Amino acid sequence: MNSKSFKLATTLMLIVCLAVFSGCASIVSKSNYRVTVNSTPPGAKITVSDDDGFEVYSGITPAKFKLKAGAGYFKKASYTVTFEKDGFDKRTIPILFNLDGWYLGNLLIGGFIGFLIIDPATGAMWKIDRDYYNETLTNTVESKGEASLKIIELDEVPESWKDNLERIN
Repeated sequence: MNSKSFKLATTLMLIVCLAVFSGCASIVSKSNYRVTVNSTPPGAKITVSDDDGFEVYSGITPAKFKLKAGAGYFKKASYTVTFEKDGFDKRTIPILFNLDGWYLGNLLIGGFIGFLIIDPATGAMWKIDRDYYNETLTNTVESKGEASLKIIELDEVPESWKDNLERIN
């Protein structure tokens, strides 16, 4: 085999391998995404859980971690992040994944193996909705409208309340 036919055979073999054993999204996109989570105020405890309620990450804001895009064959992942900090209301937000446009590239290029097997199995057919989250936590006292005592003069009491008043000596 001469050099020219060897190069041609190698090139053809490479093209066939790429067409048969790859998916568009798995080449151009990714299966795991780095996510950054912050809070105002910082220092909140966060817990990241998957759809089944399993904890996949726990830490303190600001935090960075990786999440898988797929949750099984043809199933996109979704997660929830729960923020907790003393003096602030507990807050839970979603992290969602959507169909990656590169996945549809399999139809144009003709990679049915990528379309039906590789991208769905690796999770590369899904992309993260957002990779940065910054949540503002609400102060517990402000959100609950804490009860207070207010003393007013008798002449400031509305007429409709006066029938319900009781004299205290």
